[in-house]
Amino acid sequence: MDKTYLIANWKMQLPLKEAISLAKEIANASVGFTAQAEIVLCPSFDSILMVAEELKNSSIKLGAQDCFWEAEGSYTGEISPKFLAEAGVKYVILGHSERRQNLGENNHQINLKIRAALSVGLIPILCVGETFEERQEGRKDFVIMQQLNHSLHDIKLLTNDFLIVAYEPVWVIGSGQAVDPEEAEHTSQVIKQTLFDLFGTEIYKQQTAVIYGGSVNPNNFKSFLEQTTIKGALVGTASLEAETFTEMIKQTS
Repeated sequence: MDKTYLIANWKMQLPLKEAISLAKEIANASVGFTAQAEIVLCPSFDSILMVAEELKNSSIKLGAQDCFWEAEGSYTGEISPKFLAEAGVKYVILGHSERRQNLGENNHQINLKIRAALSVGLIPILCVGETFEERQEGRKDFVIMQQLNHSLHDIKLLTNDFLIVAYEPVWVIGSGQAVDPEEAEHTSQVIKQTLFDLFGTEIYKQQTAVIYGGSVNPNNFKSFLEQTTIKGALVGTASLEAETFTEMIKQTS
């Protein structure tokens, strides 16, 4: 049976005490509901060690919202993937549209970050997606294929490596309005074919997964899981309340 991924991206939304409290609530409330799913919490860096403490006796995994492309060095303000691995992080979000837009992050930098993450055993969650203008111009599929090909250029997935690709249409993030599940499935099939072309059939089947992100909540989550290619969700706002996120965890059982 394919694993279902439910990944919470808390962004820069929670102060330290609230992040710790939320992690504890979710860990306690999700006991017994995680057997068929990989549940991941991605707090901000200032709370990651404290959240790690709350999750250490649970089945919930720890994720990070970004990492740098070097393990160490004179890189003021950056976060080492090596440190993240040592802190108990298993997953790392890379290439999120908010970093592309606000910080000018490009596909080459994302490629370097994916390599760095894989080198220390982290599982990259590569975000791809089109803007509203690109969608209106009919360029959505091309833009996503280009993001994938450039971000994954010359990357090899070794035996123990794994890669998640999250389709997040930029124009729906934070809007409260998700795309139709059928459209998300079509785009996920475009991603699937690109991963086939890059890595081959067996690696795609065994070492990659495609998920959806963008205004996912308990009311629409199941409709995305019912699609053939989509194996889970990257969740923003709906992951900031324990009751709401726990309801989504229950839907993975």
